[in-house]
Amino acid sequence: MTALISFIIPHKGREQMLIDTLDSIKHQTLPSEQFEVVIVSQNSNVSQRLKEFEQFFSLKIIYNDDENSISHSRNLGAEKATGTYFAFLDADVSLASDYALVMLQKLQQSSSLALVAAMQINSKNAPPLERIRTSLSNAELDTTVSFLPGRNLFLHKDTFAKVNGFPEHLLTCEDYYFTGQVNEHGGLYYTSETHYVHLGEDKAFGPMFKKEIWRGQSNIASTSGRPIPLRELPSFIVPFAVTLGIIILLLCLLYSQTNFAIISSIIAGAPLLAYTFRLKKLVGNTVSFLNCLRFYLVYFPARAIGTLLGARGAVTTSSHK
Repeated sequence: MTALISFIIPHKGREQMLIDTLDSIKHQTLPSEQFEVVIVSQNSNVSQRLKEFEQFFSLKIIYNDDENSISHSRNLGAEKATGTYFAFLDADVSLASDYALVMLQKLQQSSSLALVAAMQINSKNAPPLERIRTSLSNAELDTTVSFLPGRNLFLHKDTFAKVNGFPEHLLTCEDYYFTGQVNEHGGLYYTSETHYVHLGEDKAFGPMFKKEIWRGQSNIASTSGRPIPLRELPSFIVPFAVTLGIIILLLCLLYSQTNFAIISSIIAGAPLLAYTFRLKKLVGNTVSFLNCLRFYLVYFPARAIGTLLGARGAVTTSSHK
């Protein structure tokens, strides 16, 4: 039996957030006979509790080798999916009940659109870091954008086929690469008419530092085979400028090199403050200026380290959870 929509969910590691994701799918206002859920798990097995969702909708569970990338899992899920439309979800999102209906309507209303995605909202009692992440995610709303994160991506199966699926050679940044390819076939629309909560969103700066190192390791690889627009250049340059500027500043202060300390403080401080003030404008009164500054003091060094590790080919396996 074919479905109208196939929810395709790669999974590895913890199961509880995946169950919460399935629970939100169970409560979709779209009739359950019109969709299916395809889970591609890199665990050796899944719990009986997860399998019980079969009573609410069509559920397929596929197992993938632990060493394969998240892109490989998504592509494998797409191979087994029967839907006319694919909704790629991460295994740690909770969808609004009208998600499927709104996504379907938005994509069908305009022939110029190739992909649609829902806005992110904060979880209850969200800490400052989650509020920052959500604000950055929602910097542009109800408009077409140049790329979208892979937490929720809704498109026609034919569009997916045109771009040959997700790039399996990338361990991270695969969503940016994929949506960039899709963008060549139509607009990427980010809507506020429905939403999701990112259950696995970063909530503390320590774990975020480790994640950003991992995320940064495909920065260079993600540029292969595609033109690099000017808007992306700062994402490569600024982390190194800030990180090196801070290191040189500390060394200059240690050895009393006042003139070089001033120069390095400008090199590090100018982009750091520019990004911080822009972020503060996005978050408004929900997050303090100090936490905005703290975010980039963690983010830029982590990205710089990750990019260097990726350039050396240090990472060979995915660890999405």
